[in-house]
Amino acid sequence: MGQGRLGWDEYATGWARLHGGFDPRKAGRLVRGWLRVSYVIGRGLARVRIPPAAVTFAGLLLCVSVPLLADRPALAAVFVLLAAMADSADGATAVVSGRATRLGYLYDSLADRLGEAAWLVAFWLVGAPGMLVVAAAGLSWLHEYVRARVVAAGMRDIGAVTVGERPTRVAVAFLGLLLAGAAEAVQTDLPAGTITVVAAVWVLLALVGLLQLLAAVHRVLR
Repeated sequence: MGQGRLGWDEYATGWARLHGGFDPRKAGRLVRGWLRVSYVIGRGLARVRIPPAAVTFAGLLLCVSVPLLADRPALAAVFVLLAAMADSADGATAVVSGRATRLGYLYDSLADRLGEAAWLVAFWLVGAPGMLVVAAAGLSWLHEYVRARVVAAGMRDIGAVTVGERPTRVAVAFLGLLLAGAAEAVQTDLPAGTITVVAAVWVLLALVGLLQLLAAVHRVLR
């Protein structure tokens, strides 16, 4: 099959193999819609032979731009959304073009962690306390570390979809910066308080998600 000609059903099957067996066709409407948009973008990129690594790098550059735009939080939120789409599109490009590799998966995961760190730096620059930012980063990193280690221990299925997954972090970063931008239009000192509340929500969701994941791992591996 030629570049960019993989059908949706074939793509969904290939995507599921790379994501713990989770079938995107059975996801909720919002997630399914997001993944279908990613598929369309990935199919277009594959047709013009843009490599997945280039899309990953572009997404990382978008993430790095977010803290540089901390004085304009609403615009920073747009860059978070664009980076998240690039993150989905690089995997879609890899699957559609038949260029999914373990090395590409490693680089994609590394770019995700660096990107989230950049978003949290933006939170700090807008006004979130450093301790909250560090806690959010640490708990999110632990979530991904535990998932990676249990795979190494022999747990092959997804185990649990928690409230602390990557899509949740994307949504919190996007909405947090967007709300901070809206608060800035009301009063100049409101963004710091707004982003502090959102950072606390990030920490709470990350903690609950980590506990959910650990509970699922305990059930499976004991």
